[in-house]
Amino acid sequence: MRRPLAGAAAAAGASSRRRALQGCAALFFLAYALFALLLWSPPPLATLPGGARSRPLHLDDDAGGRGAPARPSRHAHRETLEAAPSGIVSGLDLGRLNYTRAGGGGGSLRSVAAEAAATGARVFADLENAALSSPLDASDSSAQEDRCPHSIVLTGDEFRARGRAVELPCGLTLGSYITVAATPRRAHPERDPKIILLKEGDEPIMVSQFMMELQGLKTVDGEDPPRILHFNPRLRGDWSGKQAIEQNTCYRMQWGTPIRCEGWMSRADEETVDGMVKCEKWIQDERSTESTTSWWLNRLIGRTKKASLDWPYPFVEDRMFLLTLTAGLEGYHVNVDGRHVTSFPYRIGFGLEDATGLSLNGDLDVQSVFAGTLPTTHPSFAPQKHLEMSPIWQAPPLPDEPAEIFIGILSAGNHFAERMAVRKTWMSAAHRSSNVVARFFVALHGRNEVNLELKKEAEFFGDIVIVPFMDSYDLVVLKTVAICEYGVRAVSAKYIMKCDDDNFVRIQSVMAEVKKIPSSKSLYMGNMNYRHTPMRDGKWAVTYEEWPEEVYPTYANGPGYVISSDIADSIVSEFTNHKLRLFKMEDVSMGMWVERFNKSKPVVYVHSVKFCQFGCIDDYYTAHYQSPRQMLCLWDKLQAGRPRCCNMR
Repeated sequence: MRRPLAGAAAAAGASSRRRALQGCAALFFLAYALFALLLWSPPPLATLPGGARSRPLHLDDDAGGRGAPARPSRHAHRETLEAAPSGIVSGLDLGRLNYTRAGGGGGSLRSVAAEAAATGARVFADLENAALSSPLDASDSSAQEDRCPHSIVLTGDEFRARGRAVELPCGLTLGSYITVAATPRRAHPERDPKIILLKEGDEPIMVSQFMMELQGLKTVDGEDPPRILHFNPRLRGDWSGKQAIEQNTCYRMQWGTPIRCEGWMSRADEETVDGMVKCEKWIQDERSTESTTSWWLNRLIGRTKKASLDWPYPFVEDRMFLLTLTAGLEGYHVNVDGRHVTSFPYRIGFGLEDATGLSLNGDLDVQSVFAGTLPTTHPSFAPQKHLEMSPIWQAPPLPDEPAEIFIGILSAGNHFAERMAVRKTWMSAAHRSSNVVARFFVALHGRNEVNLELKKEAEFFGDIVIVPFMDSYDLVVLKTVAICEYGVRAVSAKYIMKCDDDNFVRIQSVMAEVKKIPSSKSLYMGNMNYRHTPMRDGKWAVTYEEWPEEVYPTYANGPGYVISSDIADSIVSEFTNHKLRLFKMEDVSMGMWVERFNKSKPVVYVHSVKFCQFGCIDDYYTAHYQSPRQMLCLWDKLQAGRPRCCNMR
């Protein structure tokens, strides 16, 4: 009777062992599957500033032809852009500007860029907080208009109570004028070492001078605001021993090249400003013996002999004058007591809307200040007048496959009209093609209300990439690096093109020219400059500290050029590794970077004058300096099959 029981027990034990073995096997296969999944899963993508995730560029090294870089199937950058407002920020890590390494260059410019980036980061953080707490609407625009009067009148007491300065909330516009009634004080002994260096026992010099300055908004803590116009009459005490007037600009504590008027009229071959000379004559010509009375008598009796009338220096101690500063088309004009004295041409980087204050300091007693024909809104800040908030102008999402060409468009924060004109013309052709992607690249503006509207514009149209630094002419090169970064990491484009927002681009013609070069070749295409030398004075002056070499490398003019993706990837890598030399002229910088790349891999340089630098030529590839009206005209002609220029303004 026990055997059957024993057999049953044995059978039950065997069954339990089989189930245990099956369970262990199942656990083993489950663990193996999990291990394999972890082993073969790709690592997570690195997170870039602003929430966008970088996507590495893959280039084929074989000689069989360079195809477009491979691109992940998931659109990390686009998903982040849709998920969070910060996704409109460039993925370029500007924090790397704080580091220096041997081999990298542009030390002083790099430090300026680092400060601009640090300030920009704070401004953008404040911008996001302000947008969340109190978004700008139409009522804000009307409030802004109320803060900008058409004219301002101040008595001398009111002017001094305001710290000897007049606020111009919306800057100036064409035709704006400021009239000052004031009296220069008598000369006084001066011992200030900034003016005169005296040796022991020397008598102090007698000085009488004053400064009238148009100033902009302060962009960096601890520094003076930019001086858009520095007008400095020196009645006594100039280093030359003569009466003089000196005019200049100053940005980031760096003075430009001065224009000195010392009593002689500007040379006949020197450029004029709105047809007026930069310096009028006020020194009596010793060769002229004709008196003022004789001059007038000759005029009355109709003599045709040409004679000149010499005026004295326009400022006299203890004598009141009436000075009027006027904003012209090409520069500022100064008239004193009804006659023209000096003119000062506008300089790159300083716009009329940037002149938000007037100060008068020095040996001067001000009786009154009157400013008229002032803009009631910021001249370039009227987005509601320029932006057409229609979905038809919104950018499509990034294409699923790598793009043939990415076009990065440099723009300024307050260029609402220019961006809208681009959207309604040649950019619309880019949106209809899966092989072309175009985006605007914009830095932060000095006016907070401009930045708020810019952010709203970026979120609505989806075609703006904000590079978070405080914009300035010398730092445009950072936008160019950001274009390269976006082109290779967010778009994975085969070619990257850079242009400006006043450039009209015939995309198909540019691509046809690009395709003439084998895809296996590295490419640099544009309107090339060969062996150009730096200008050491004038509007485009470059110091030896900024550029010690005697010639520039071969470079394409900035308004429009194309590079292949391997060059762009090299630029981004060198920036990331702190090896990229920065120079304030972005087109020269690109030529310098391509020249460096050319030492390791040959680059095909393609020159064409159809990348027009100075305006427009028929059958152009790109047309520069085009106003919004001209953009629409060019588009209409191109749609009609005639790539012809439009010559109206």
